[in-house]
Amino acid sequence: MKRRAVTIVATVAFFATFGVMAGFSWTSELGAIAFSPWVALIGFESGTWWGVAAAALATGAWRLATEISGVPTTTQQLVVRATSFVLLGAGTAVAGRRLRESKRAHESTTALQSALIDSTLDGISLTDSEGNILIMNAPIVRMGMELGMPIDGTVPERLLAIADKVTAPERYRRRVLELASNPSEPTSDEFELAESGRVFRGYAAPVTDRSGRFVGRIWTLREVTADRELDRMRDAFVATVSHELRTPLTSIAGFVEMMQSEEEGMSEDARTYLRVIGRSSERLQHLVEDLLLMAQIEARRLELNWEPTDVGALAQLAVESARPVAAAREVTIDIETDGAPEIRADPGRIAQVLDNLVSNAVKFTPKGGSVSVVVDSDENAARLVVSDSGFGIPADEQDLVFSRFFRARNAMENAIPGTGLGLAITKALVERHGGHITLASEEDGGTRVTVTLPV
Repeated sequence: MKRRAVTIVATVAFFATFGVMAGFSWTSELGAIAFSPWVALIGFESGTWWGVAAAALATGAWRLATEISGVPTTTQQLVVRATSFVLLGAGTAVAGRRLRESKRAHESTTALQSALIDSTLDGISLTDSEGNILIMNAPIVRMGMELGMPIDGTVPERLLAIADKVTAPERYRRRVLELASNPSEPTSDEFELAESGRVFRGYAAPVTDRSGRFVGRIWTLREVTADRELDRMRDAFVATVSHELRTPLTSIAGFVEMMQSEEEGMSEDARTYLRVIGRSSERLQHLVEDLLLMAQIEARRLELNWEPTDVGALAQLAVESARPVAAAREVTIDIETDGAPEIRADPGRIAQVLDNLVSNAVKFTPKGGSVSVVVDSDENAARLVVSDSGFGIPADEQDLVFSRFFRARNAMENAIPGTGLGLAITKALVERHGGHITLASEEDGGTRVTVTLPV
């Protein structure tokens, strides 16, 4: 419709130009170039054939106007103008066709992209550097309406508007203000609505142009209510089962201890069976304790007994406890604690961290290998480094080593016993103390775990 209207206007203007040129004898003043804009518009909007027809009509109109005005012309002039009009009409027609094709392709791509982001489960929006929304998909509009967010304002302003609806409003407000003041930092946060119990996880990441200049931010919002409910059910199940296991295991351990005091009257086979029962019940007790501790950590119910703690002394105890197993496996353990500072921590939990790391290093080191434990200071922190010459961890699995119940591929191939809880518990305890843990490993080249604990 628009193209037809432009063509009609150009045609009217064409004949108006001819009328002015012939009626006022302005052929010399205006010249053939006066027809050029209308030839170009007709060709651009209507196509090649219409462009050539307009060129022919312009040539004839110019020739007629010169005769009416009495302006002499030559054949060369006529040929030059006719050729120019044809090239103009055909050229603009090609340009118009390509531009329309490009526009259709762009509109098709845009429609596909919109359909793509609208069909995702996550709400997605793109903002400028100030937080003003540039693009948003259908799910984010729906979530915003369900959450009661205002339809105007920047993303931080809209998020702050629902602060009173979440379970921890003050922490929520503080976090949103941090997001607004640090737009170039990637973030991941979770909040829960107090009334409905719905849980949402938000992600934000900076967007840069090809030169690396910050130009905006992408925000995504995902409802994770079902995931959190499953987590709570799983944790409740683990805690219940662990509690139910603890009572019979305590009884088994007690009766085993009573029977061990009467080993003299037993046969050798009976004593062997008793030792197996004792080791198995002890292993089960450790597993139950780990499960209960993990449940406490996940529920944020773990309490720490803070007091001055000598990390070096605890490391010595952990190494001494591991020496019998290491000697049986022909693994050497070296320890260095010079310069280890005293920190404020829960000595029982730090001892657990050390026991887990040292026992892991011994367990995953083959016969004839070595384990090294170093405790020293790093600025205002105590640093603990446990290294071994063991199997190492495959590169594609190293991001999972601190996940619950994760077992490395080579650990299962070598039939090394374990539950996959040790490193998950260790990481949680270290972070509960405000520390940081990292792991560097190379398959068949050993593993190095570094723990940093603030003084």
